[in-house]
Amino acid sequence: MLKQILAVAIVLTALVSVPASAQTDVSGTWNAVVELDLGSGEPTFVFTQDGDAITGTYEGTFGSAPLTGTVTGDTIEFTFGAEGVGAATYTGTITADGMKGTCDYGEAGGGTWAAKKAG
Repeated sequence: MLKQILAVAIVLTALVSVPASAQTDVSGTWNAVVELDLGSGEPTFVFTQDGDAITGTYEGTFGSAPLTGTVTGDTIEFTFGAEGVGAATYTGTITADGMKGTCDYGEAGGGTWAAKKAG
């Protein structure tokens, strides 16, 4: 009986010490391929993450711009001002191989994107 109680206690201790979900860290430089209604491009995103908040820069077809957003689990969302078209919003899923999702450039249309971490 004592062995069974000890075994249960060990299992419970192991379960309690495993985090429910690890926060994904996207800090670094990401090379993307974007397919929009307007055409395609290959922007670079540089992210700095602090908890679930991200800041950084976009550099691509629509110039250079600061970006802000969030990471929640494996979901990323960020926004930046795109030259000539206004705000661009990206929403996606982070995977072991990179990240991908959809983007919205307002009146200029939307599309899909995928990114891989540089280096």
